[in-house]
Amino acid sequence: MAYGTAERLTAAELGARGLGERATLVQFSSAFCRPCAATRRILADVAGMVEGVTYVDVDAESHLGLVRRLAVERTPTVLVLDADGRVARRATGLPRKADVIAALGAAVSPDAGAAVGNVTAERP
Repeated sequence: MAYGTAERLTAAELGARGLGERATLVQFSSAFCRPCAATRRILADVAGMVEGVTYVDVDAESHLGLVRRLAVERTPTVLVLDADGRVARRATGLPRKADVIAALGAAVSPDAGAAVGNVTAERP
């Protein structure tokens, strides 16, 4: 993924019905990924707390083209998309709920900083 430009994703590429009105939390997961289940619970919980935010779980093995395009090297990988579907934040590993909320805030308001916590965060 070219880090000089913001990658834009569509609902169709993610296999989702639609993107969130304000932001979308995208998780790339795999069948035998133990931290993926906990990440799924955290992201679904945060999406349920924040109006206009959608959560999408993408099976990495079923979307290899997208995985390669986005250079997803491990699961879970979490992307925070802004309202236009652009990747605003990216992290790997099991996130803390507070970090997800902070990253979501940064996607909705790009002037806010990215929280890192116990995940490896990258900014595209």
